[in-house]
Amino acid sequence: MKRLLLLRHAKAIPGTTKSGDHGRPLNERGKLDAPRMGIAMQHKRYLPDRVLCSTAKRTLETWEHVAPELDGKPEVTFSDELYLAPWKIIANMARAQPKAANVVLVIGHNPGLEECARALARKPRMDDERKRLDTLNEKFPTSALAVLDFDAETWSEIASGAGVLTDFIRPRSL
Repeated sequence: MKRLLLLRHAKAIPGTTKSGDHGRPLNERGKLDAPRMGIAMQHKRYLPDRVLCSTAKRTLETWEHVAPELDGKPEVTFSDELYLAPWKIIANMARAQPKAANVVLVIGHNPGLEECARALARKPRMDDERKRLDTLNEKFPTSALAVLDFDAETWSEIASGAGVLTDFIRPRSL
């Protein structure tokens, strides 16, 4: 089994900075929500072997606040390609991960992350799975985490419509 964790960056300051959108830091709420999501991930044992993180300041800061709450030291890759990436780029980056990694965390941006979760999730088969997908479709807010499980031995096997949306956590539900 392979598990994909899709984490939207925490809440950032609005507008742009001198360095543009890419340089927007977290606001106070984001600095509170990110470690709370890390605690939730630790509690539920959503512990990544590998992390793929956009190079935007808000995603880097999100990881800086989440990481101390998690057991382990995953391999982390910071990628310019993930900055505002469309869902197919995100999915292809996940598919390129080594077989040895069983849990991959992607920290990125909307709408790409939300579209990726929708594209990879299967049609719900049970009521609780349907409720999670309905909640995701309603809104994928900052600091939200989608957890998708795939019956696959390698990352290259993960396909659209094949992932089980095991969990969807929003900061307001913590």
